[in-house]
Amino acid sequence: MIILGIDPGLARMGYAFIEIKKKGEKSKAINYGCIKTSPDLCAGDRLKKINNELNKLIKKYKPNVLAVESIYFFKNFKTAMPVSQAKGVILLTAAKKKIPVYEITPLQMKMAITGYGRAEKKQVQEMIKVLLNLKEAPKSDDAADALGVALCCVTLV
Repeated sequence: MIILGIDPGLARMGYAFIEIKKKGEKSKAINYGCIKTSPDLCAGDRLKKINNELNKLIKKYKPNVLAVESIYFFKNFKTAMPVSQAKGVILLTAAKKKIPVYEITPLQMKMAITGYGRAEKKQVQEMIKVLLNLKEAPKSDDAADALGVALCCVTLV
């Protein structure tokens, strides 16, 4: 089974594909990174780029399920709207491809990965490195969060 994990965002959307073989076996990272959009583009063009890039990734890796970080609290309303718009594109893309979606809160992800719901980004990155047997921790916070969301989804499928 292949799980696509996503950390939604308009400027940078983290994505991660992990494979789980059987229950009890270690999950394996297939690919992870970020889809980046330019602030020079209008919002519609940025969302279109996210949709196009996400479609290419889905076509290539053929995930069975999609796990997306849930947006439930924002310190800054200005960032809440663009992230919500990006999440809408993600949900629409999954629905059109008939990919089941699981929503994972940041607290759930951090708790599952580190055992502490208020863990720092660096702790999450280091634990993801260990859990997925990576040579180095993911450099991007967005990609690390996407890997964490995908790992968290393993227990739900």
